[in-house]
Amino acid sequence: MVSAVFHSPSEPATPAATHVDRPAANEAAMPAETPKPAVKTAAYDWRALALRVLPPVLSIALLVGLWAIATMKGGSFPTPAATFDAAVQLFSDPFYRNGPNDQGIGWNILNSLARVGVGFGLAALVGIPLGFLIGRFEFANRMVSPLIALLKPVSPLAWLPIGLLVFKSANPAAIWTIFICSIWPMVVNTAVGVQRVPQDYLNVARVLKLSEWKVITRILLPAVLPYVLTGVRLSVGTAWLVIVAAEMLTGGVGIGFWVWDEWNNLNVAHILIAIFVIGTVGLLLEWALISLAKHFTFEED
Repeated sequence: MVSAVFHSPSEPATPAATHVDRPAANEAAMPAETPKPAVKTAAYDWRALALRVLPPVLSIALLVGLWAIATMKGGSFPTPAATFDAAVQLFSDPFYRNGPNDQGIGWNILNSLARVGVGFGLAALVGIPLGFLIGRFEFANRMVSPLIALLKPVSPLAWLPIGLLVFKSANPAAIWTIFICSIWPMVVNTAVGVQRVPQDYLNVARVLKLSEWKVITRILLPAVLPYVLTGVRLSVGTAWLVIVAAEMLTGGVGIGFWVWDEWNNLNVAHILIAIFVIGTVGLLLEWALISLAKHFTFEED
């Protein structure tokens, strides 16, 4: 191919026509290129979107429709339209302050979330290590399991007077109630997760003569993490459920106290708004923990 382009000076020059005709002949001999298939863009799955969006929208529409039908004839129960107007007015200024016991719904929600965060955090600091201890050592399991079986079924509000007696204050008593009611799911789920770790993993750790700290951090913790996160999800839901009832009894600033105060004012529309707000906050907490669990759970698609 190189000699077809560059010629030695001693060789006679080849006619130009020869050089022009040869590539043409080569092109004719080459097979025609097959056309590349067009790249098809994936169509958006509208059906999957409809299956995710339509059912909750229809359920909410059905609830509002039944509510509107039930309140058509009037009465003390507000209509959906009246409740919506009250919600617009309420959320137009959710962070006002007119005194220690007259604050906007935003402050009440934040105060309740702060109590839940402290009580739940203390429960996690105690419950998760206790679950590892129970699941890892048979003696600890036999010693603590009867206490858990005895105390777990007790109603959370039964612990509130004990907190008031010990702490002499409403706020620590509410935090104590959240702590004692949210610790059990984390203890039980963590212990079950540790007990379900394959024995082969522990045998390998024994052969390698790993310390107990390395067994917990390198073997048990990665295997038990999904169980721990499940316990955390259950505990947060329980804590948010209990704080409303605890604040109704203790008073102060919080969504539970706000509901009770609105009942004393016979403002049923605000009570309905508080119910939707409590449910929405609980749903957001659940979604946040589900997203967190997905980042630490490794499953094949």
